[in-house]
Amino acid sequence: MKDYYAENEKNASDIFESAFLNVLRIILNQLQANLITIIDSNFSEMKLISKLIIWGSILLPPLNSYAQITKGLSYRAETGISFSGGEHTPFWLTANKQGFSSIEKNNGYLRAGIFRELENDKRFSYAFGADLAVAYNFTSTFVVQQLYADLKYRCLGLSIGSKERHSEFNNPLLSSGGLTFSGNARPIPQVRIGIPEYTLLPGTKGWLAFKGHIAYGMFTDDGWQKDFVAPEGKHTEHVLYHSKDLYVKIGNREKFPLILEGGLEMATQFGGNAFRGSEKIDMPNGIKDFFKVFIPSGGSSDTPMGEQTNIYGNHLGSWNFSLTWYAPKDWTIRPYYEHYFEDHSQMFGEYGWKDCLAGVEITFPKNPVISGFVYEYISTKDQTGPVYWDHTPEIPEQVSGADNYYNHGIYTGWQHWGLGIGNPLVMSPIYNTDGDISFKSSRMQGHHFGIMGTPCADLQYRVLLSVTRNWGTYGVPFYEIKKNGNALVELTYTPHQLKGWDFTGSLGVDRGGMLGKSVGGMLTIRKTGWI
Repeated sequence: MKDYYAENEKNASDIFESAFLNVLRIILNQLQANLITIIDSNFSEMKLISKLIIWGSILLPPLNSYAQITKGLSYRAETGISFSGGEHTPFWLTANKQGFSSIEKNNGYLRAGIFRELENDKRFSYAFGADLAVAYNFTSTFVVQQLYADLKYRCLGLSIGSKERHSEFNNPLLSSGGLTFSGNARPIPQVRIGIPEYTLLPGTKGWLAFKGHIAYGMFTDDGWQKDFVAPEGKHTEHVLYHSKDLYVKIGNREKFPLILEGGLEMATQFGGNAFRGSEKIDMPNGIKDFFKVFIPSGGSSDTPMGEQTNIYGNHLGSWNFSLTWYAPKDWTIRPYYEHYFEDHSQMFGEYGWKDCLAGVEITFPKNPVISGFVYEYISTKDQTGPVYWDHTPEIPEQVSGADNYYNHGIYTGWQHWGLGIGNPLVMSPIYNTDGDISFKSSRMQGHHFGIMGTPCADLQYRVLLSVTRNWGTYGVPFYEIKKNGNALVELTYTPHQLKGWDFTGSLGVDRGGMLGKSVGGMLTIRKTGWI
């Protein structure tokens, strides 16, 4: 009798897997037929550097040749459907999902991808991924979520294309997200080179390691901005992207259970065109401008006066630190701290480090109740105070306040496809109902909790809770402080009888003055495996 049920379970698994693989092949073949045409038509007018980046991101083998690459090739097929009542899809059903989500009520998607991972035990290795979707009630019906190729030689890495990346310092499942990068917005196509994993520094006996990167890319939301923005409103096109970071790790876990990590990450928007009604600002993007954003410098004479007297482009970043204690019996306790900045005064502490994200992550020994816990305090309220005065010959004093985080005078701010690239608790422009692409409340304080566990072998839960107080901006403050609360309860069932399958049910709730009242649920079915 046991053999009979085991055989039926195997047959059911084989039927499910075969059906999903057939759907996967159909989707990928259809998407391949249309992909190059769609990308070329959307970006045919871009300048040379932008074209190089886009075409570099699609220089992958044809999908019909993947069958010949059998070693290390995996697939993922997924479908999700969401139903909501109230203002929007609840916040934690959309936030920190790499932009692959929708605030519109009652949405759904079908997604398929093929991936090859790097082989870290080899000197030379390569990886690639194609992750495509069709969606309903999203900002796009057809979504190229990921399309990239990676190369590795020893410790050096090169990545070309659109690839999902998470914050360096934050748990992607439990954290609210980093202040500079959170995983909230769609991936930005880029060419990225560096040392992606910690590499030991010779002569330090395993006590000192470092990693870092330099990247240039481009934003792809020109069409969305034109559709979203109100008449005479500000929008941009052909905007370029730059990021860099450098991190150091001090400690040797084999000899001492305490590890210190710290570093600096920075990002810039530059180049492109900005429009406000009939006014057009053409921001240069020559070779010299790539160096001006790498080492932040003032713009040349062909940039607006403010870019010449200050720094060319929209610069931002954060100092990040963590201290990890590997306690006995498999406990891990990791406090961490992020300090965000948008100019020299905040970067070098002239006004004090009042704004921050301070958190602690605890990993528990194996037990049936809780495996991980995160608490975070976040504040963006101070912004070096409410006063800004740029020195003049008549009044030479400099007061560098009113930073207005994530916003910018020329660019539409630190967002991509309407979603904030930084911490999502600073509410994204996509929620605005007046067609204004800006962060309406960059001044915020809040608390965030995340907890997860595996009560039994096939079942995992996750709970998120965030509460914030919002002041608007210094320029346009709210008449009254707006309080906001967002919660998520999620269960993932991974039946051992159906290998590679998992089923996730999520319930989200919003309350408060920022997003109104919403309640909604989401069901996700995913199949993964090897080809």
